[in-house]
Amino acid sequence: MRLRMRHETISTIFDTVYAGLMTNALLVLACLPVVALLITTDPGRSWPLLVLAAPLCAPALCAAFTVLSAFTAERSSAVVRTFITGWRATAKPALAAGGLTTAGLVVLGVDAVWAWGRPVGAVVLPLIVVMMTLLAATGLLTLVVIAERPAVRLRDAAAVAVHLAVRRWYLTAFSLLVVALFWSLLAARPALALGVAASPLLYVIWANGRFSIAPLLQGRTA
Repeated sequence: MRLRMRHETISTIFDTVYAGLMTNALLVLACLPVVALLITTDPGRSWPLLVLAAPLCAPALCAAFTVLSAFTAERSSAVVRTFITGWRATAKPALAAGGLTTAGLVVLGVDAVWAWGRPVGAVVLPLIVVMMTLLAATGLLTLVVIAERPAVRLRDAAAVAVHLAVRRWYLTAFSLLVVALFWSLLAARPALALGVAASPLLYVIWANGRFSIAPLLQGRTA
């Protein structure tokens, strides 16, 4: 009995490590244009290319969320198949969500640069920061909704996301903190961030987001 429990524990650890590392590898491949730009160029100069390439990461994130969901529910080890299936199922709405979020953040960022150092900045900048934070949170939660319900209309997913992002602000704040942690790690240690830390941090974001949208998944409103 003890030997069987030990074997199951080792098997669980092995499956978890495999799922995490394989998800990281697939995520890098799916986001290769963005990864290449971040590693090989100066983001301060190549930001227009990053803006164009960034939406490509949205289906990859949805696919990663799909893998995490399947592994959590069934301990599924079919990571590659699940990732590809998730990518195909969510590509269209995820690309649209990623594009709209990126465009909105760019517009607000340009406004922030314009307002910086001007008298109007004291009033406008705090509002812009709040809007950028809400937009980023809504975009992230929208991807979780799409990953869980690929057939949902983008408009409906975004409406649910913005409502629950505000209603459950504490989970939203924690998810954004995890995103900031990942970006800091990516800037300092790209190999560690992409090779090891990506899937555990994405799991936290996915788990937070899924808890936030639990009323939607249960067929009721919050």
